[in-house]
Amino acid sequence: MHFRVVIPARHAAQRLPGKPLADLHGRPLVVHVCERARSSGAAQVIVATDDERVRAACEAAGVEVQMTGGHHASGTDRIAEVAELRRWREDEIVINLQGDEPLMPPADIEQTAALLQGHAGADISTLCTPIHSLEEFLNPNVVKVLADQTGRALYFSRAPIPWNRDGATSGFASQHRYQGALRHIGLYGYRVGALKHLAAAPPCELEQLEKLEQLRALWLGMTIAVDVAREMPGPSVDTPEDLQRVAALMRGG
Repeated sequence: MHFRVVIPARHAAQRLPGKPLADLHGRPLVVHVCERARSSGAAQVIVATDDERVRAACEAAGVEVQMTGGHHASGTDRIAEVAELRRWREDEIVINLQGDEPLMPPADIEQTAALLQGHAGADISTLCTPIHSLEEFLNPNVVKVLADQTGRALYFSRAPIPWNRDGATSGFASQHRYQGALRHIGLYGYRVGALKHLAAAPPCELEQLEKLEQLRALWLGMTIAVDVAREMPGPSVDTPEDLQRVAALMRGG
């Protein structure tokens, strides 16, 4: 199986400025992410950035870098530019691995690529994990996904879906059933043609309401294949507190 991994790395993160270069056990955060990608069996791992500081740090660590424009609204747009610059074929598979995922299991990256390769009619692939608590189910920062019997995504939402009508007695706060609900993992596989089509399309109303880019793909009629992740991903890094937490987990503490 042949696939590439592109890691979008933006220096100007709001909650953790300079996040790709944040020190994690003596090395930049983004370099740890690259090592996860390399262990997945990817044919090529590229960091996509518009920042010279990120480029210099990655190249010093032996990581391939593609400089991109600084105007991109999302990592998807940045990866689409990489695909254009590199002139990748429309049917090639590229994985979008966020630059703040130093604990993403390599097996999940490989699974995302294999899922797309194994579904000839799919444009995009992604993973999910079971939801294990009511708090997680009701949390709007936890994105939920519904899929049909073939593993095709039906919808993604910050709302608690599927909503069990008989699991609530008096509205939202009284819901107490979450069994079978699935949490979406922000790891994507794209066929290059689908990636370019998605990046070229304007945001749709559902995407703007939920602040979920994958809803644009569904709006455009694309097929997203979903599967339960083989391994549970570790936490991502969005804040200084997250960085400390991940550092402790990597120490085994």
